[in-house]
Amino acid sequence: MITQAAKAAQFLALHQAGEPLLLPNPWDLGSARILASLGYQALATTSSGFAMTLGRPDGSVSRDEALEHARGIAAGTELPVSADLEGGFADEPAGVARTVELAVRAGLAGCSVEDYTGSAADPVYEISRAAERIAAAAEAAHRGDVRLVLTARSENYLHGRPDLADTITRLQAFAAAGADVLYAPGLTELADIRQLVASVDRPVNVLAVPGCPPVAELAAAGVSRISVGGAFSRVAYGALADAAAELRDHGTYGYIGGSGQAAVRDLFAS
Repeated sequence: MITQAAKAAQFLALHQAGEPLLLPNPWDLGSARILASLGYQALATTSSGFAMTLGRPDGSVSRDEALEHARGIAAGTELPVSADLEGGFADEPAGVARTVELAVRAGLAGCSVEDYTGSAADPVYEISRAAERIAAAAEAAHRGDVRLVLTARSENYLHGRPDLADTITRLQAFAAAGADVLYAPGLTELADIRQLVASVDRPVNVLAVPGCPPVAELAAAGVSRISVGGAFSRVAYGALADAAAELRDHGTYGYIGGSGQAAVRDLFAS
């Protein structure tokens, strides 16, 4: 059985510029096992997808809930697992560090911490404060035998601040603070992504969203990782809604069957 330390080292090694790691985001253990069976090399939790399983909006999950969820997925697969820890579930750097310490104890290979404050009026931390939070997270992630892979996120583009220069400055500060991977979700213009990659000395993750360049173009731009956030969970829940609507409105069963469903049935067959 591969050790947690080896999983973390393996996870970091999978980040290669020009050969991006495709990092899918399961929302429960069943979806994690399906994705592992399809040949993916690592997994990452999704805060929005997990919240959906609880019938809640994104941002409503507690630290204990998020860590227990991530622990279950990490224990249920041999793949490296990174956890979406939102803003670290704390305002103060010491609180963020404590969250990362608990992530190490949860058996994870990596985690992400963002600079979103949780306030619509003032959505991102002032840059020096944001960097202090990442520095505390990095120290906690890297101090022990397990060197957790820390992803630092700049949330500008998700909260009405599409400022490329500021985003790059933030990510450069996060790299200097010790982050292993850099991430600016919501960035979709290929020229902007190229500029970001060229401006930092860490692997860059891109979120796959509508309008985002395809994998081949992101690879050519030097991207090291591509994740999907809550998209797969929304696809799954959307398929459920479509199937339920067909049964209700038409009384038919066209939703039954298909190669994907057969593969899932076989995977979970007793």
